[in-house]
Amino acid sequence: QVQVVESGGGFVQPGGSLKLSCVASESIFSLYGMGWYRQAPGKQRELVAAISVAGGSIYYADSVKGRFTISRDTAKHTVYLQMNSLVPEDTAVYYCNRRLYSDYDITQGYKDWGQGTQVTVSS
Repeated sequence: QVQVVESGGGFVQPGGSLKLSCVASESIFSLYGMGWYRQAPGKQRELVAAISVAGGSIYYADSVKGRFTISRDTAKHTVYLQMNSLVPEDTAVYYCNRRLYSDYDITQGYKDWGQGTQVTVSS
């Protein structure tokens, strides 16, 4: 049962910005930290950013530190990912979901994913 809906992707030139949104069900939003993940062509899904339930603890992958900002709006059950200074290597399908901690769950073990939103960075 899919419990998240991602939006906000698109085509952008290098150096540009996009803001992704993810509306999650109350059942996962209120109980779990949330994460943004991405899967580039030919690569495994990876965790990009994560935020704790209360928002006080935030994680970023090294590849996006200083460029991406994750945030959450409790009233709207929504998680955001502001992406700045985009580079072609950021091209991927972006997914949001509850925070997962093992590579196994992120890449294959956890099955309840949404459709994701495509981000393409190209000149």
